[in-house]
Amino acid sequence: MKRTILSTLLLGTTLMLAEPAMAGNPAHVQQLLETGLCQGCDLSNEDLRYAHLIGSDLRDANLQGATLIEANLEGADLTGANLEGANLTGAMLTNASLNDSNLDNVNLASAIIYDADVTGASMDNLNITNAQIFNTGIGIGGQKPE
Repeated sequence: MKRTILSTLLLGTTLMLAEPAMAGNPAHVQQLLETGLCQGCDLSNEDLRYAHLIGSDLRDANLQGATLIEANLEGADLTGANLEGANLTGAMLTNASLNDSNLDNVNLASAIIYDADVTGASMDNLNITNAQIFNTGIGIGGQKPE
């Protein structure tokens, strides 16, 4: 009996002292969803799946580790944004600007990426399995032709 109580107290103390998962700024999420304007916002690790972010201003936003599964980012400006480790499975990025953004370790599986500008973007270890990519500077290996 004493052992059970002690174990419960130790477990409870451990859980209370554990650090919570760090997420972005909830006020920034609300601002983005209400106005579409969120330049420089902290949206790291936020769950934005299925969000309609058509034409949103996300320049220099921190979207590191964010979940953007099936989000609609058509025409969104993500210039200079940090999307490292973000999950954009099935997202729509048609006519999006990803200039100078960090796309390292981004999951773009089954994404639709037409006419997106990725000039200067870092794209190490992209997952583009089953992605539809057209007229965009994302390809499978090799060197860019001279």
